[in-house]
Amino acid sequence: MTSATTASPALHFLEDRWDPTVAAGLDEPELLRYRSNLLGSDLRITNFAGGNTSSKVIELDPLTGDPVEVLWVKGSGGDLGSIKRTGFATIYQEKLLALERNYKGVDFEDDMAEMYPLCAFRNNPVAASIDTPLHGFLPFPHVDHLHPDWGIALAASANGKTRMEEFNREFGHSLVWLPWQRPGFELALMMKRIVAENPGCDGIVLGGHGLFTWGQTQRECYLNTLNTIDCIGQFIERHGRKKGTVRFGGEAVPARADRRELATQIAPFLRGRVSARQRFISSFCDAPDVLQFVNSAHGKDLAFLGTSCPDHFIRTKIRPMFVPWGANEDIEALKKQIDCALAEYIDQYRHYYRTFAKPDSPAVRDASPAVVLIPGLGMFSFGKDKTEARITGEFYSNAIHVMEGASLLGEGEVSGTIPIPTDKDRSAGTPVPQCPPGIAPASFRVFDNYVALPAAEAFRIEYWALEEAKIRRRPPEKELSRRVALVVGGASGIGREVARLAASRGAHVFVADRNEDGAGRVAAEIATIASPEFTGHAGVDIRNRESIRKVMGEAALAFGGIDILINTAALFPSSSEGEIADEMWSDTLAVNVTANYLLADEAAKLFEEQGLHGNIVFTSSANAVVAKRGSEAYDVSKAALSHLIRELAVSMAPNVRVNGISPATVVKGSMMFPRDRVRVSLRKYNIPFQESFSDEELRSRLAAFYAERTLTHKAIGGSDCAEAILFLASPRARCTTGHVVPVDGGLTEAFVR
Repeated sequence: MTSATTASPALHFLEDRWDPTVAAGLDEPELLRYRSNLLGSDLRITNFAGGNTSSKVIELDPLTGDPVEVLWVKGSGGDLGSIKRTGFATIYQEKLLALERNYKGVDFEDDMAEMYPLCAFRNNPVAASIDTPLHGFLPFPHVDHLHPDWGIALAASANGKTRMEEFNREFGHSLVWLPWQRPGFELALMMKRIVAENPGCDGIVLGGHGLFTWGQTQRECYLNTLNTIDCIGQFIERHGRKKGTVRFGGEAVPARADRRELATQIAPFLRGRVSARQRFISSFCDAPDVLQFVNSAHGKDLAFLGTSCPDHFIRTKIRPMFVPWGANEDIEALKKQIDCALAEYIDQYRHYYRTFAKPDSPAVRDASPAVVLIPGLGMFSFGKDKTEARITGEFYSNAIHVMEGASLLGEGEVSGTIPIPTDKDRSAGTPVPQCPPGIAPASFRVFDNYVALPAAEAFRIEYWALEEAKIRRRPPEKELSRRVALVVGGASGIGREVARLAASRGAHVFVADRNEDGAGRVAAEIATIASPEFTGHAGVDIRNRESIRKVMGEAALAFGGIDILINTAALFPSSSEGEIADEMWSDTLAVNVTANYLLADEAAKLFEEQGLHGNIVFTSSANAVVAKRGSEAYDVSKAALSHLIRELAVSMAPNVRVNGISPATVVKGSMMFPRDRVRVSLRKYNIPFQESFSDEELRSRLAAFYAERTLTHKAIGGSDCAEAILFLASPRARCTTGHVVPVDGGLTEAFVR
């Protein structure tokens, strides 16, 4: 069939999300955007930044005023779920088709990509993806190219072509099969030919890759795509029912009941090992489908084969790292297994590079794995930030679904099928249907009916010059990118300013405070500065070691570890009478001195597990060196903290730098200045005020008084302190440790004597 009905098909798994009232007011480019967003809203249909959509639209040429056909196609690196109209490349269709006359063959197909900008309509700067000709050479107005798990499972099955023919008969479709070919100009011409040879076909299964579908209208295209994917899902489910509930050879290792706690313990160790060359942020997943795979009898063998779809492979590398860990082994045994598995993985990766690299190949990249699978525990995935780490994990989850689907399609008899080729068969020249002419059949590895991408083809994608160019187009990373900052006392005052500034400089920020609601509010602020995924929060009692350990564990599980520890929480004892009770003296030293020691001591253990350079910055005070009447408990505690900073710098060297700041009084926004304390201070300094003044009016009077005592006559703000703290925590201060930096506006009383 060449087109689909505009009525919604009977879908078993997917849903028709098309709203005709919304679509009615949209022009063709907006309908393309709408169609793309709908497809991208369901992860069963496509992956983040994966797949592409297109429409051929008649527009007026700005040079001639004549109507011309323009190909609107998703730009390079765009995401269907969030793409806007401005995210599409626009290409003169006639010019794109004319490029075929200049094509010199598959060895020169990358040269054609340099021609796409010359075909841009209205000088559109959006980079056209490598898939552009795949859409342009298909003779249909609207085209979808997606990587649904069900579709790739069919495309990655050793009996995939035969199963596709069975599917066509059962569901009334007319899909056609193409063997593996790397995306590019050659594949576009192959698709053009197979459609011409099969009039009436309604889709193309790309061996080991994905699915193409189309329609005469935007609505037809959308429905045909939904119907095709849903029917393939039904087809695989029917075959799966024959196998019962057993998957991947059955369970070999049971899931650990305490796996979240174990993941919290191992996350810093694993992150440190994987980050030997450059830091990564991690994401942990113990979803049922992931556990079913990593705990299975076939998990290790399937994982070693690697992925099949280029979209998956670009994210997950040639294969994940599988860490064997027995059901009765402890965390120390796991660490040893991680070290052994990582050494083997890195050696294999470097061998892979040496085997397939050519003189003009990009330099070898970080050999560390992007995905780590641990039986009984789950999956850790890594990226330059939390979003990338999570998406990498989602892609491998998709790969798991593909392997499961392919294995299910290997079950039972198929009318007219040939036996699934074994490794011996392929060595003898019997290819799987993914194998095109010119590639040795034995290079396609098969396990349980699943066909992986040959290592040579995987290398051609991972180290593709066009992929390298895409990497180089990424914006430069920020100063604190790839780092995790735990900001204690982050709910207000200096801590809030530190958390916000750290987020703006690229850090992942975990906000901890005794005021958990306040910490949550600051985390919500950070979410608007960076990303909701780049922050977390929790309540903490810094006088309690277990509470500290718990919050550090939460940060470690969220992001993989901690790189920067900052504490701005402190207690200034005050009362309306101006007298300090014995309990308050003890509480002051507990919060201002002992709590900082506990924080540093717990952080030291985590830093040691990571094996990465760490930073600690504590908040002392100018009061540490200025003797005054009435604030003895606070002043003594801060003097002790200043020396504790120096002691910690010595004991934690060279792996951890420990510094502090010594601010003069920060009044505005500080929880240490409740109304009663401000009133006491105003009376102490004979500063007139009225009881009717608001809290902020009272604080402003006191801040102005303190400012006049400094050389700069400037009130010290939380942002001033945040700048100093993050300088000390940054690579710019890499040679500074054991120092307490004044942030006091030039308070002569605090000059070191």
